[in-house]
Amino acid sequence: MTAVKIRDAQAADFDTILALNAASVALLSPLSPERLAGLHARAALHRVAEREGEVIGFLLAFREGADYDSPNYRWFAERYPLFLYVDRVVVADAARGCGVGTLLYRDMFEFAAASAASLVTCEFDVDPPNPASERFHAGFGFREVGRQWVADGRKQVSLQAAPVQGENR
Repeated sequence: MTAVKIRDAQAADFDTILALNAASVALLSPLSPERLAGLHARAALHRVAEREGEVIGFLLAFREGADYDSPNYRWFAERYPLFLYVDRVVVADAARGCGVGTLLYRDMFEFAAASAASLVTCEFDVDPPNPASERFHAGFGFREVGRQWVADGRKQVSLQAAPVQGENR
């Protein structure tokens, strides 16, 4: 397999990011071009995975204090003084199982450590279930710290947290 490069997302990547997000919209919230541009501007970390010049994945994360309206982000903001919240990580279908998500998460944990975040937080669906995400996050030391219903009661998420230092890197 050709090497995967992790780099900062740029506006030129937005069309591909939107397409990747749309392909996985059943597991995360939809994005419009305007919403993506706004999130990109407020994100602490917005990185893409690139192979042979093609974006094959992305990760979008926010620090505490961000102007972000996500109910899951707000849940963490009400409970933790210092954190990095992973809003979404998406890998192209053709690149799944090749370690792209792992590379994005390792890069994100390095960023969290360098920016003095003591905790990385995220969520994944438990109703409907997302066992692949549950296994992936457990491998990085994430543990459930709460649950909540979102999307007008159509989804229940497991709110997860992992220490920045430890077995997750």
